[in-house]
Amino acid sequence: MQHPEPWQSPVEEVTPIESTTLKAFRYRLYPTKAQTAALESTLLLCQRLYNGMLEERRGAYRKAGKSLTAYDQMKSLPEVKAALPEYAGVNAQVLQDVAKRLDKSFKGFFRRVRTGQTAGYPRFRGRDRYDSLTYPQPSQNSVSGDGKHVYLPKIGNVRLRLHRPFAGKLKTLAVKWEGQEWYAVLTCEVPKAEPLPETGSQVGIDVGTTWFYVTSAGEFCENHRFFQRSSKKLRVAQRTLARKPNKRSNRRRKARERVARLYRKTARQRLQLHHEEAEKLITNHDLICHENLNVKGMTQGNLGGQIHDVGWGQFFRLLSSKAAEAGRRVVTVDPRFTSQRCRVCGHTERGNRVTQANFRCMSCGHTENADVNAAQNILSLGQAFVAQRISTEIACPEKPRPHGLG
Repeated sequence: MQHPEPWQSPVEEVTPIESTTLKAFRYRLYPTKAQTAALESTLLLCQRLYNGMLEERRGAYRKAGKSLTAYDQMKSLPEVKAALPEYAGVNAQVLQDVAKRLDKSFKGFFRRVRTGQTAGYPRFRGRDRYDSLTYPQPSQNSVSGDGKHVYLPKIGNVRLRLHRPFAGKLKTLAVKWEGQEWYAVLTCEVPKAEPLPETGSQVGIDVGTTWFYVTSAGEFCENHRFFQRSSKKLRVAQRTLARKPNKRSNRRRKARERVARLYRKTARQRLQLHHEEAEKLITNHDLICHENLNVKGMTQGNLGGQIHDVGWGQFFRLLSSKAAEAGRRVVTVDPRFTSQRCRVCGHTERGNRVTQANFRCMSCGHTENADVNAAQNILSLGQAFVAQRISTEIACPEKPRPHGLG
């Protein structure tokens, strides 16, 4: 390495900024009976191959102390096809992806062991726990020009519903089975979206079970309680399932599918609400502040069912991902005493919150909706955190902190 002369300025190495990102597009498939049989057979063979490769890894380490890699197991695939002719009807890249999927599970296991987390050794997969197959190098012309079919090697042209166009370079094509429905997931490499123009607006949100969330500006988002609304139909379907003890009967299978269909509908309704509300917040505000809640721990209490129904964790994840894509900022703050502190004088006391909906400061007499007061406190904490981080970046320009999520 050549060192610069004293009169020369050192050349600073600039890390290139990636201009592309991966985006997944999900579409419903409508295979024929023959194609459905082929997809089911392919999934079954992949599941058996996964379990066989897992047993091979366990046996190699137990008997010889040898750790097999994905490459080692992919080299043996021609021997598998020679010994088991049914595997000749499965695309070679799909079989290779099974080995990569197992290798990813082992890498995750060892990573968790090193970091002291709950490890979770890779397990054998039953038929219900292996529900997808992946083409890692699909053709760029996999989707037909009219957008009505997608070509799956060894399966054929399968009809799909292209409810929205996809864009970018196709990187992987996955086929997923959910209940009795098939879906195609197209992962594409697309240019990174330009940040949204600044609005000059900042907001704090206080989530709850009475209202989905309340903003510091006094906006109330309704909690639709999707699971509670479907509980009657679900209760009837589950009782019908419980009256069919024969696990091999077609009637029990249909009853189980009916229960699963109701759960899927509820989850999709909740997901759509979260997408819509997160998009609205990201579009209208530059800074969004919310509490750093231990959602998993809160679900263990008496309100666990209602918290599961509202789905705070999923909403926060969507909010963060959309903010990163749009160039917005999401800050989490300490949730302690945000509902008991007066936003006017700062007095904190349990008695300030008269009821679930009403707030009255015992010191200055300020009255307001309790959730709006909490949202105002959350916004103040978030603004203070951002101001402190900006001042630190200005004071230490040689080690700037990333401008991302708080």
